[in-house]
Amino acid sequence: MQPSFYLRQEQGDVPNVSRKSSLGSQNNMRIILPGVALAALLAAPAIAQDTAGASGTVRATEYDMPRDQVDAGVLDGDFFIIGAGVGLVPTYEGSDDYVVTPFPAIAGRVGGIGIAPRAGGIALDLISDYDTPGNVQFQLGPVARLRFGRDGDVKDDVVERLEDQDLAVEVGANAGVTFAQVLHPYDRLTVSSDIRWDVAGAHDGMVITPGISYLTPLSRGIFAALNANAEWVDDSFAEYYYGVTAADAAVTGLPQYDADGGFKSAGINLVAGFDLNGDITDGGLSIVGLASYNRLFGSAEDTPFTSIRGSADQWVGGIGLAYTF
Repeated sequence: MQPSFYLRQEQGDVPNVSRKSSLGSQNNMRIILPGVALAALLAAPAIAQDTAGASGTVRATEYDMPRDQVDAGVLDGDFFIIGAGVGLVPTYEGSDDYVVTPFPAIAGRVGGIGIAPRAGGIALDLISDYDTPGNVQFQLGPVARLRFGRDGDVKDDVVERLEDQDLAVEVGANAGVTFAQVLHPYDRLTVSSDIRWDVAGAHDGMVITPGISYLTPLSRGIFAALNANAEWVDDSFAEYYYGVTAADAAVTGLPQYDADGGFKSAGINLVAGFDLNGDITDGGLSIVGLASYNRLFGSAEDTPFTSIRGSADQWVGGIGLAYTF
């Protein structure tokens, strides 16, 4: 079913279509919100560039509208998005206690380089094909993020007896491919993955995060994105975050536990954005909301931190404002 909405078209010059989409969603319970919500906002320009018109009034459901006759407004070429909001998140991955936390985030495109948010970090897309004709675009570039472990925000009276974990700094690469016009002329499907290594000496491990995202407009000023993702970790990561040593057991009373790497989680999230003046092509303020569910597996589920003191079902919700210019 195609979206049913009307598109305003302007007389005059006809710029090239710019249809790049870069979505991403990573798992960090402390700071997942900016990575998910602004990732969807970053893809909103692709929607805007697919749904803005060029002369007269045309229905968006018309398949014969020339896709290179588009005025994407402020979102054509370089643009920047700054966002902030609040979210309800678990106090640590595997916790069944929740805390309200603020979050900032940025996204955009500068000099043809895409800037995509990650949970606690950022990814760059160095392939400048956002204005290349065709229904397939590629993403490739560096990625970096911070990962917070259990710290002073832990509410569980047993887990909080442990020392705070170190901050991990993960760097690596991201790659992806985006397909436009999957179900109708104005949607897009992105398949992507990050691979990162800790360089700060915290978990000293490797993380791989594949994901798939579907983005579509619901009207000229409203868009929605559905994202599914997973996370694979190695033994070093798993032992650092999920292992219970003899010393840990003595302090907490929890049983000792040796953790193993593997797929640790899979999740799904829904993001919706609403432009406050009803037109995503002219920039300005937007409201973004997020609802997310993540399920832990393997050692992330079996560790006493989750199986005894927490829950393998992880929920996140949040709302924020973003400004595009």
